[in-house]
Amino acid sequence: MSVKEKLLISACLYGENVKYNGSNNKIKDIDKLKKKYNLIPFCPEVEGGLPVPRPPSEIVSATPLKIKNINGIDVSLYFKKGAKKTLQLCEKYGIKKALLKEKSPSCGKSYIYDGTFSKTLTKGEGVTVSLLIKKKIKIFNENELFEL
Repeated sequence: MSVKEKLLISACLYGENVKYNGSNNKIKDIDKLKKKYNLIPFCPEVEGGLPVPRPPSEIVSATPLKIKNINGIDVSLYFKKGAKKTLQLCEKYGIKKALLKEKSPSCGKSYIYDGTFSKTLTKGEGVTVSLLIKKKIKIFNENELFEL
């Protein structure tokens, strides 16, 4: 029997209630993924030290990186710490692929919110995605399940 490839998955997509509002974004095809991959759920924001629930956060500036929550509090360090912990997990377990939550300031691959808390999307990457891409980890979002 062959060993299944490991796939890092956003804990919210896996079904864990780690989303900023205390809920999740569980994907309906999770059982299909479990058959093909050894799923490793992980939430960079929680692992970085943010609570559940928590005020929503958005990237206000990419260079220099500045992430603020809706109350105007700078939470950049939590996001950086979570990204580093995610990379460490990938390196420790040899994870080469990740399925991460689109639009998230940590996990967004193609789009993130623009930092105005007006629900306006802009092209961009979350903090964790940026770091993982630099380390050659292939990123997918929940709209790309067919590629997995």
